[in-house]
Amino acid sequence: MEQREPETRIAVIGVIIEDREQAGRVNEILHQYGSYVIGRMGLPYEKKKLHIISIVVDAPMDVISAMSGKLGRLPGVSTKALYSKAEAGA
Repeated sequence: MEQREPETRIAVIGVIIEDREQAGRVNEILHQYGSYVIGRMGLPYEKKKLHIISIVVDAPMDVISAMSGKLGRLPGVSTKALYSKAEAGA
């Protein structure tokens, strides 16, 4: 029987880091999911003393949810995932 690869979605995960001490943990989590990351952009916003990261991923929905959830559970870190409407490659 042929095994099918799980359906993937394109998503953007927005991350706002208000506690700079969490930057190392954020990077550790991003490294764990690095094989799904298409690209990322980080912007320091010194005026408000926070950092904003946009991460574009191509991954199964459960992976995107897990990644966003792990990031969002860090103290001083907020996340939100925005999903494409169609599966990747469809």
